Parts: sequence; C-alpha cells; structure tokens
Amino acid sequence: MKYHLAQINIAKLVAPIDSPIIADFVADLDRINSLAEQSTGFIWRLKDENNNATAINPFDDPLIIVNMSVWENIDLLKQYVYRSAHTEVFLKRAKWFEKAQEANVALWWIPVGTVPTAQEGKDRLLHLRTFGDTTYSFTFKNLFPAPSIDLL
Repeated sequence: MKYHLAQINIAKLVAPIDSPIIADFVADLDRINSLAEQSTGFIWRLKDENNNATAINPFDDPLIIVNMSVWENIDLLKQYVYRSAHTEVFLKRAKWFEKAQEANVALWWIPVGTVPTAQEGKDRLLHLRTFGDTTYSFTFKNLFPAPSIDLL
C-alpha cells in the first residue's frame, strides 16, 4: 500500500474573521490557496463553497481557523511551506494570529486515495499535544517515514 502525507495546522485569530484587522489575510487567501494547489506534490485541501476553510471548525472556537491538506510526501510539503510565496504569510502572522502556546501543526500518513476529515485532523492534533510525536501524528521536527506495511 502507498501513502500520502496529511497535515493540519490551526491558528487563533486576534480578531473575528470579518474584522478589518484580519482583512489583509482574508484578501490573500485565494492567492495562497491557489499557490498550494499549483505546487508540485499537492493532492487535496480542505475547503467549502467559498474555496477556503475559514468556516470549517471542529474546535468550537470562532477565532480558530483550520487548514488541512494532503501531499505526495514530506519534502514536497516542505517545499511549499518553506520555499514558496507561502513564506510571506509567516512574516506577517503576528498581525493576524495569537502566538501558539501548544502544538498547532500535525502530520500523519494516509493511504493513497483517502481524504481526512476536519474531525480526524483535530483528533490527530490533540493526540500530538497529549502524547508528543508518534507514528499516529508528528511534527516536522520529528518526522516518521511512511508505513512500510499495511496498517489497516
């Protein structure tokens, strides 16, 4: 069985999504999402009828926004996150988001052809916060290779 890499990252806004403080971030969402979709290795991203995921929130906090995507592998996800125009968001993030006090990114392997749900992403992130990096969910700092045997 072959695997792809799923990821969730969350951020807590400093103001509601419709606040003028967040307007620059919201205005840039389509560009950054399009960049992801055009990136080598991109498979899928969580989105609703507005072409983003700002209204999808399994965390029951209106200030938390969720981003989830699936990639062919870790290296191609890193290429997008750290070596593309996506880095512009990192440079401005303090304007829009509270500083994370706990893990806000989780990675995990999924069988090719499957799509994770927002609830699964939440579960993986909460597992990471409770147990640290494991094969179930991990971070860029402690990567685990794709499974070499069928885990199902």
